[in-house]
Amino acid sequence: MPSTSIRKTEYDPDRRTLSVWFVASGKCYQFEDVPPETFAEFRAAFAKGRFFNERIRNRFRYRLVGTANNSG
Repeated sequence: MPSTSIRKTEYDPDRRTLSVWFVASGKCYQFEDVPPETFAEFRAAFAKGRFFNERIRNRFRYRLVGTANNSG
């Protein structure tokens, strides 16, 4: 189901890095050392924003990697 808060996600299984783009801010954050099982559950979640807040946010080290304004 589409999310109202999360525009896009990408996962690199080799690096275990989850990239998340947000609708409101246009910002992209990369979360480190995210298990593939967590990403699979995230993708399958009905409420992606709620899953993100409960299972990813403040649980994994992250960094800001860009915004919609500098993506191209």
